[in-house]
Amino acid sequence: MIRFLVGEKGEGKTKRLIELANERVKTADGNLVFIERDSSHMYDLHHGVRYVETASFPLSNYREFIGFICGILSQNNDIEEIFVCAYAKVVRDSSNESLVKMVNKLDELSRMNEVDFSISITANLEDLPEEIRALVE
Repeated sequence: MIRFLVGEKGEGKTKRLIELANERVKTADGNLVFIERDSSHMYDLHHGVRYVETASFPLSNYREFIGFICGILSQNNDIEEIFVCAYAKVVRDSSNESLVKMVNKLDELSRMNEVDFSISITANLEDLPEEIRALVE
């Protein structure tokens, strides 16, 4: 499953994503991963959520992001959900075309590895392609 939290800057997407991760840790049998560009919200998360800061990794497009996710999944086959905060900050190319391609690859990874993805992006909902709007929570 892939879900998106979408809204303009300051609408509480990060807060909601953190709440989702902290709630999910209470019922998860496996591991949870929270990915963010910097460490600004590391201490807002429950200690049971693995925190990954991407600032030192050169993730400039969806292909590199998918490779990064594959690396995380290859090191731990017990991951239940991955949370990605502010996708456009983690991956610099967040054009609509690359978002759709990324979702197609994540969907494949989700099914193959039985892992869910929750991703926040700053955008106007109407500006997103239908493939993304269908996944908005």
